[in-house]
Amino acid sequence: MLSGVPRGSDGLAAEKGKTSTKTKAKTKTKVKKTLVIVESPAKAKTIEKYLGKKYMVRASMGHLRDLPKSQFGIDVDNDFAPKYINIRGKGDLIKALKKDAKNADKVYLASDPDREGEAIAWHLAFILGLNAEDDCRIVFNEITKPAIQEAVKHPRHINVDQVDAQQARRMLDRIVGYKLSPLLWRKVRKGLSAGRVQSVTVKLICDREKEIQAFESVEYWTVGMKLRKDKSAMFEAELTHVDGEKLDLHTEAETNALVDDFAKQPLTVKTVKKSERKRKPAAPFTTSSLQQDAARKLGFTSRKTMMLAQQLYEGIELGRQGATGLITYMRTDSTRLSDVALAEVRSYIEDSFGADYMPPKANIYVTGKKAQDAHEAIRPTNVNLTPDAVEKYLNRDQLKLYTLIWQRFTASQMVPAIYDTLSIQIQGGPRYTAKASGSKLKFPGFTAVYAGADANKKEKDVLLPDLAEGDALNIAKMLPQQHFTEPPPRYNDASLVKTLEEKEIGRPSTYAPIIETIQARGYVQRIDKHFQPTELGFVVVDMLEEYFKSIVDVKFTADLENELDEIAEGKVEKNQLLREFYDPFAQTLAAADEAIGHVELPEEVSDVPCDICGRMMVVKQGRYGKFLACPGFPDCRNTKPLLIDTGVKCPKCGGAIVERKSHRGRKFYGCKNYPECDYTTWDQPQQEKCPKCGAFMLKHHYKNGRGLTYCSNDDCETRIDHPINKELEKMRQRAEAKKAKEAEAAAEAEKKSSKTKKKK
Repeated sequence: MLSGVPRGSDGLAAEKGKTSTKTKAKTKTKVKKTLVIVESPAKAKTIEKYLGKKYMVRASMGHLRDLPKSQFGIDVDNDFAPKYINIRGKGDLIKALKKDAKNADKVYLASDPDREGEAIAWHLAFILGLNAEDDCRIVFNEITKPAIQEAVKHPRHINVDQVDAQQARRMLDRIVGYKLSPLLWRKVRKGLSAGRVQSVTVKLICDREKEIQAFESVEYWTVGMKLRKDKSAMFEAELTHVDGEKLDLHTEAETNALVDDFAKQPLTVKTVKKSERKRKPAAPFTTSSLQQDAARKLGFTSRKTMMLAQQLYEGIELGRQGATGLITYMRTDSTRLSDVALAEVRSYIEDSFGADYMPPKANIYVTGKKAQDAHEAIRPTNVNLTPDAVEKYLNRDQLKLYTLIWQRFTASQMVPAIYDTLSIQIQGGPRYTAKASGSKLKFPGFTAVYAGADANKKEKDVLLPDLAEGDALNIAKMLPQQHFTEPPPRYNDASLVKTLEEKEIGRPSTYAPIIETIQARGYVQRIDKHFQPTELGFVVVDMLEEYFKSIVDVKFTADLENELDEIAEGKVEKNQLLREFYDPFAQTLAAADEAIGHVELPEEVSDVPCDICGRMMVVKQGRYGKFLACPGFPDCRNTKPLLIDTGVKCPKCGGAIVERKSHRGRKFYGCKNYPECDYTTWDQPQQEKCPKCGAFMLKHHYKNGRGLTYCSNDDCETRIDHPINKELEKMRQRAEAKKAKEAEAAAEAEKKSSKTKKKK
């Protein structure tokens, strides 16, 4: 700015009270801008658009400082003083940020609104020479113009308590990882690692596997039936009680004897109960419930869900609107909604569905006792940006997740669905009681938007004929059915995240990294979307349980998480927690090092000879799954991929079709004689033969778990009207559309590039 000289509306310096016909010299003044530092470039682009020319927005690309990888980095004898260093490869970025900060009038640190974001801001303040007690920190829950502009009006100081909580978590993980991992290297094998939270998660999966292995199935029978009144439509009922006791059948013989006796009894309607049932909508998404629903309904892993949510949060190019944040912050444990969001969605519901679908006042959902409630629930930033409105700007997976979030949020503020229900109790002679139930949707309520239990299916009506007490019924068919009790299911992404949340292990932002880490370490493998522990996982967990019980104790880990929360609230001192953890841990570590001998992992010997030395190769577990290795290592270092034979012959050359994995880890099937034979298929070959042409069958697996079997022969007459043809055609059309879109984007980029060159 020019000191002591006023500026006219045209931006030229002018002398006060004088006019002149002489040419006025233009004075260029370099106005300093306000620097805003966020975490990601995508977010920076969106925010810069909202703030305007007086601001420059830069990205830190996450953390810039951390504990060193090559050493422990914590001075346990000096109040656990951490040794932070600039992360390798971030030098040029740090230099550029320092330069921008030097040339800026103000600097605002706008990293994510959670503990890790607070720690990133604290490290940035140190690097840039800012005072953490000054008002240099801004936070926002959504990347929208009003939220960003409001945030810069209310800067605050860095919350040191939250920084301490994040530092304590980081140092606890470093203590366990850097002190316990070397023990595993010495006692089990090199390359292993132990984690404070990951180890507990592996134990949960191992414990479930032990339950499954110890489970003994028990046979039991149910007795269903089809009944009718005179010539009315048939309806289904089930036998529930015999002589006043709940039905308990375990053999076919006793079931058949009971069915024969029941069929001789006169059946009459004992009671008819009509009622109305209300089904309430679910709360809007938290991080945990989003990961669970995305796994159940879309087949997404936790990592994929969070990656897509991050993209939707940071901003998507919406044509002329430019980059726009579509959802609020995706790391939250709260179901709270802002007054602005509630007013907006209630208005949308009334306009789109009518007043009958809107409750008299907003639905409020109770947040869990342990929730930090720092942010709102995950919701669309603008409910009027419906999935249909943004469909052309999103890729397929982004659209699926956005649709899920939009539907859940909108439905959460609608009235319950109402069902008319009918419950009929049937008396069969003096000994037997049966029951039939029916329901009919009376008013859809929130299910007009979101079905809840299954977003793709609405609850089907089950209709019963008009019946009254005393009506006689006839048996059309008896339906005895054999069952066997089943073991508890293995964890999948949804159930594992739910269990971690219920047991208070980790926090919403850590679920996806936990699951990724335990797979990368080779302790757990995902098979058919379920987690199974490896032999290595069992060995490590058994060792930790024996010598480091607290490390894999669920309650101890949950209590530690709660103490981290108390640090963030200023109730507990960081170093006190670290000392209480470290001293007993160090003593246990020293004792375990003396007590534990070398643990030999059992090796699985294959029937494949080594090409180099002739030894029979063994199965090894690597970062990317199992592979074959020569047992003569290090003298012989030969390795091979582990090929699982499907038992089906290749239709091209007659070789074996084996299971393979793509470079992205996706399973596919191909001929063992590759590259001489190029036969491949994504669908699983079956040993079952086609009844028409004799070719082997293929099984197509859908994301929802459903399987579809079809003939592998393209020319087989069974393929003419088969649903798989429609599916393959859709896949082909999607691939063509994707190519066309990529070509269009490339042409547009080339066009912009040429325009830029012409301007220069």
